[in-house]
Amino acid sequence: MLNSKGFDLWADGYDKSVGMSDKDGTYPFAGYKQILNVIYNRVLTSKSNTVLDIGFGTAALTAKLYERGCHIWGQDFSERMIELAKKKMPKAELFQGDFSNGLVDELEHNRYDAIIATYSLHHLSDGQKIHFIKKILPLLHDGGCLYIGDVMFETRTELERQKALIGEEWDDEEFYFALDELTEFIPQAKYEKFSFCAGLLSIKG
Repeated sequence: MLNSKGFDLWADGYDKSVGMSDKDGTYPFAGYKQILNVIYNRVLTSKSNTVLDIGFGTAALTAKLYERGCHIWGQDFSERMIELAKKKMPKAELFQGDFSNGLVDELEHNRYDAIIATYSLHHLSDGQKIHFIKKILPLLHDGGCLYIGDVMFETRTELERQKALIGEEWDDEEFYFALDELTEFIPQAKYEKFSFCAGLLSIKG
């Protein structure tokens, strides 16, 4: 798994490498842009004004929401990612911190209309994911929604099948979603599939 320094080094070429994988329809970013577009439209349609982005990276999604007048809050552990995001969103409230250790205090003391986590929560183990999701859901205003776009599979069996097919390209240091296990603990999660390796979870607060 990349640490914060690894992401600092990857930051400037991140959007390009993601875009190539998405365009080619390959693991791990097949479906990436479509997921971001869906989240973007749903946040705006629901008139969500205050948005928290967890692991925002280069702000590919939240910069667009920022341009439409959303008040953006966020946490990322890469100093370089934050620097790039700040150029796009100078008035956003962005904090540095490893969310595997939780959110920084400033973010935990706020409430949000929407919370976004795109291609970030796979850095948490399966148990950590469930704990983290349950912890952040109360930060939503009534009627708010948590959107999680990531590498995910409907079942553990399908995850293992794709792992075997992908072979050496598979990242064994990341923990991808197996929905049949997650929904045992978060039954209100709504899943939508966007590619053979990517999907969107929508969870109402």
